[in-house]
Amino acid sequence: SVRMFIFLLLWKQAQSYPLFPSLGEMEGHMFECVNQAAVHEELEDETRRLCDVRPFWPMLKLVTRNCGRAERLLDSKIGVLIGKGLHELDALQDQEVKDFRSKMFRISEEKMQRVQLMTWSEWLQACFSPQLEPGGGATPVTDGVNDKQAEASLKVTMHFDQSQYIKACLQAKECPHLTLVQVSTVQAMFEKEISAIGAVVNRKSSNPPLPLPPKRRGPSVSQTVCVVGIQVRAGLFHGTELLCKPAVSSESSGRSEHVWNRTLEFDITVSDLPRMARLCFAVYAVMDKVKKQKSTKNSGKVHYPVAWVNTMVFDYKGQLKTGDIILHSWSSFPDELEEMLNPIGTIQTNPYTENTTALHIHLPDYNPHTILFPPFDKGRGGKKFHIELKEIMERDPLSQLCENEKDLIWTLRYDCMENFPQSLPKLLLSVKWSKHEDMAQLQALLQIWPKLSPRDALELLDFNYPDQYVREYAVGCLRDMSDEELSQYLLQLVQVLRYEPYYDCALTRFLLNRAQCNRNIGHFLFWHLRSEMHMPAVAVQFSLILEAYCRGSIPHIEVLKKQVEALSKLKSVNELIKLGTIKNARSKTKEAMLTKEAMMTCLRQSGYTETLSDLHSPLNPSVLLSGINVEKCRYMDSKMKPLWIVYNNKLLGGDTLGIIFKNGDGTRGLDLTLTWCISMLLMMIHWNKMCLCRIVPYGCLATGDRSGLIEVVSSADTIANIQLTSSNVAAAAAFNKDALLNWLKEKNSGDALEKAIEEFTLSCAGYCVATYVLGIGDRHSDNIMVRSTGQLFHIDFGHILGNFKSKFGIKRERVPFILTHDFIHVIQQGKTGNTEKFGSFRNYCEQAYLILRRNGNLFITLFALMLTAGLPELTSVKDIQYLKDSLALGKTDDEALKQFRQKFDEALRESWTTKVNWMAHNVVKDNRS
Repeated sequence: SVRMFIFLLLWKQAQSYPLFPSLGEMEGHMFECVNQAAVHEELEDETRRLCDVRPFWPMLKLVTRNCGRAERLLDSKIGVLIGKGLHELDALQDQEVKDFRSKMFRISEEKMQRVQLMTWSEWLQACFSPQLEPGGGATPVTDGVNDKQAEASLKVTMHFDQSQYIKACLQAKECPHLTLVQVSTVQAMFEKEISAIGAVVNRKSSNPPLPLPPKRRGPSVSQTVCVVGIQVRAGLFHGTELLCKPAVSSESSGRSEHVWNRTLEFDITVSDLPRMARLCFAVYAVMDKVKKQKSTKNSGKVHYPVAWVNTMVFDYKGQLKTGDIILHSWSSFPDELEEMLNPIGTIQTNPYTENTTALHIHLPDYNPHTILFPPFDKGRGGKKFHIELKEIMERDPLSQLCENEKDLIWTLRYDCMENFPQSLPKLLLSVKWSKHEDMAQLQALLQIWPKLSPRDALELLDFNYPDQYVREYAVGCLRDMSDEELSQYLLQLVQVLRYEPYYDCALTRFLLNRAQCNRNIGHFLFWHLRSEMHMPAVAVQFSLILEAYCRGSIPHIEVLKKQVEALSKLKSVNELIKLGTIKNARSKTKEAMLTKEAMMTCLRQSGYTETLSDLHSPLNPSVLLSGINVEKCRYMDSKMKPLWIVYNNKLLGGDTLGIIFKNGDGTRGLDLTLTWCISMLLMMIHWNKMCLCRIVPYGCLATGDRSGLIEVVSSADTIANIQLTSSNVAAAAAFNKDALLNWLKEKNSGDALEKAIEEFTLSCAGYCVATYVLGIGDRHSDNIMVRSTGQLFHIDFGHILGNFKSKFGIKRERVPFILTHDFIHVIQQGKTGNTEKFGSFRNYCEQAYLILRRNGNLFITLFALMLTAGLPELTSVKDIQYLKDSLALGKTDDEALKQFRQKFDEALRESWTTKVNWMAHNVVKDNRS
């Protein structure tokens, strides 16, 4: 390689220098560089090319391989993998970070030592746990079987009632895809992973890289603003509850630095402060009132928010914070903040300190000794019964409690425990967190409170319940979750980590433990965390968790590293295409030819081919992407030029697999909405073993800042293409009700056609209900697709919760959900008078809607957990109100069903408006082509 040639040339030139003999053997040295992620990377692998390393600066440093080479190499790999150099963590002067890393290092090493003691069958069961029905067990038969016997004969014993995959295939009448793997192959995999662990674990010495010196900064200069004065507002919060009246400083005038030298006092004693109390600050400018400007009225003056910042009152050890503290603040203000304070915001200070407002505060010492938060004492409560509790406890999570109801719940807390254990969230909202006695009694109750189901316990991880013991109780309930159920809620649980004020918490330990015990969970935990590493508020927290996971799953590092490198190559190709389309914007035909040719040439290069081949799919780690089929790859004609990458799949009889890579587009909203659709699907299937409503779940994963992957569903086409193929006139295509049914007839015949129509009916029912409840907008004929086997499914979930697009002030979506007459034509098998089939379809929709209503509280909880995910259409509790209204929570089933039937009739009656929209879309599409 070029790098090896450079190394040999350098070594040859070094021989002419007088101190050359002190270098020692050539094999004892290697190159080091700074890569694109600003991470010091040791180039241990001599076969790796410089184009794959991508140094930030064309400079290589010769370093000595010492006794700590294995751990240094591991640190380098982890830094490259998580996108943040570990030297940055080493340089942080934060004792909490150091304590967390030290603890996780010890736990991870113990974990790897336990893996070293496993047999290969135990390792296989632990790392690749099969999805089994509850109560099912996996017992691999290996005794007395050697490779020669395995080659001579084959005996297969399958328990169809245990394997969820086999059972699902049989119910859907599909052929399961199974791969036979020899025992020797599995043993070789096991030995390779044990060898990788042994190279790092049980090391006698450790030589961590030296932290980088701090940057030299010039004198800080504050922004110069001509204002009357600057004020600071401070408030003590527990969750979103204000513990006492906020304190406000006097006005400070000046052009650069502002000094108050004033004590802010709060009307609460230190002994009554809850453990998770946080101190929230808002800095704002006070100016004379100006007409025609949005502002808050206040005695003829207006307040302009400048910055906000939060800090915990007690540190991670439970010690009351004292002394001088510098808080680097945040300048982006969420909407609808009460008194400009942002208690739901992060307690991390802004890492970009050079251009931020720095608030210097001093917390006084109350005692010459350290003040620790005291342990709770057990309390006593009375036992009464009131029928009013039942009505209160059955309300949805968004319902507000009045003070009288809170007092009633707290008075009857023992009755709540015995008769309504699931009412714990409402009891917690009734606690007076400013009274230590009430907190002590709550702690006593939590010790004897019955364990909640994992789904009910999820609500306790919301921001409204910040108490440490409450969150530990909730995590204890989550331990009963199966791996499959945990996978469903993993995205929300990662978002909940933002609410944790300390790095070492019960939720972090729980997620790490489950991820290191199941590689599938570990895979998605890695990507959910890494995709948000660009966000300053969570960069340190998530990098610490990622580092801990990697150290406890050393063999998984190379697998994930391969995926990260592949995505980097795809990003390069995407940027090349965007650059080519800009240069050739005048001629569309020339643009397409030149850019497609450049894409093909790039993908055929050995560096790209090797990196993009033989890797586990980030969308589904059980799928191996073998070789890229360059001839079938293309890019899509939309603004961000998504890549359509096709892989050959040697395990599925020559079939191809497709993935779409998006870069520069928001994939988080799509990721969230799709997760919800899958959750709904699973609940519907759980309700009816015959699969009442079938929704096609396809993979979607955010992988970075505005980038992600989407799985291509095979043998499928859009409604628009199906309609345009059947008509010579684009304007008339949308009104051809026979087009869809004829297309299904072309793909199926006889019994297969009847089954395809059934699949279409069931999937259409599922998506009608799902899109209505979720308020999914922008539904046109190019984002609704149909598989050749009949399943209908939606794509491109750009707008949710009723945030519909409008044109010239007119809303495009005029119907609750899409139900056109050509859909009805298929459902009725082409027979206009087939009311029986249509009646069944309507009944499927109604039953599915009722099932979703019964799980309404869970949906609201999970949406609430996603409030900090950065979705523009999900930023406050008001946004979730749409879900409450669409599910008609608070009404009886009969009232809700009546409302849904009205929406169903409206969708059918106004379907002509959908056809008009589709006609316009088809005409525009036809003109573009």
